Amino acid sequence: MLLALDTATRQSGLALFDGHQLVVELNWVSNDNQTSELAPRLAQALDWCALQPASLSGIAVSLGPGSYTGLRVALSVAKGLALAHAIPLLGIPTLDATAYPHLGRSQPVCASLQAGRGQVCWAIYRPLSSAGMASALPDSQRAVLGRTAYRLGSWEDLAASLHEPTLCVGELPAAARQQLLALAGERALLASPAIASRRAGSLAELGWARLQAGEADDLASLSPIYLREP
Repeated sequence: MLLALDTATRQSGLALFDGHQLVVELNWVSNDNQTSELAPRLAQALDWCALQPASLSGIAVSLGPGSYTGLRVALSVAKGLALAHAIPLLGIPTLDATAYPHLGRSQPVCASLQAGRGQVCWAIYRPLSSAGMASALPDSQRAVLGRTAYRLGSWEDLAASLHEPTLCVGELPAAARQQLLALAGERALLASPAIASRRAGSLAELGWARLQAGEADDLASLSPIYLREP
């Protein structure tokens, strides 16, 4: 069983995945209380499955970009469990998990998250076919093929980066949706809130793919992805 933890932003989540199905998935919007929210939710999820942390086969954690405090919450819990029970740790970029469910589309995918100070972080993922994607590649490689560099700026900057009809997913508040439609028009294909939301289950599947490929990250050196200096 693999555990996935995501507190990169206020959109937080956790999941338990056995390689065949999501056994537990919790997604919630935090009011910057991940420190007090994550542990009891994790304990409840493990209890539902009658699992002890030592029985986990891997732990996937969302690495960011994201908020300074939020990223450290999940990463600290993940590292503590991995160290205490000798469990492989697998870091997954947050925007990769956001874009992952949509990568089979014919259009590019723009995955975004709110970065504070009125800014947004985003990356654009090219369609898998145009990125030369072979269907046999593991999911751990699919998410990063064709990904642009991470960008940090305003919603106006994001709209200007859309050069063709692009599916926009991730954290898209109502005001941002209105801005994108006004600025980008038909170049911004806005997924509905339920479809656009980042899910812990996606993080779990990407972590599982890395785990099955025999990959793991070093506990000492694995660190969050920040786009601004703390």
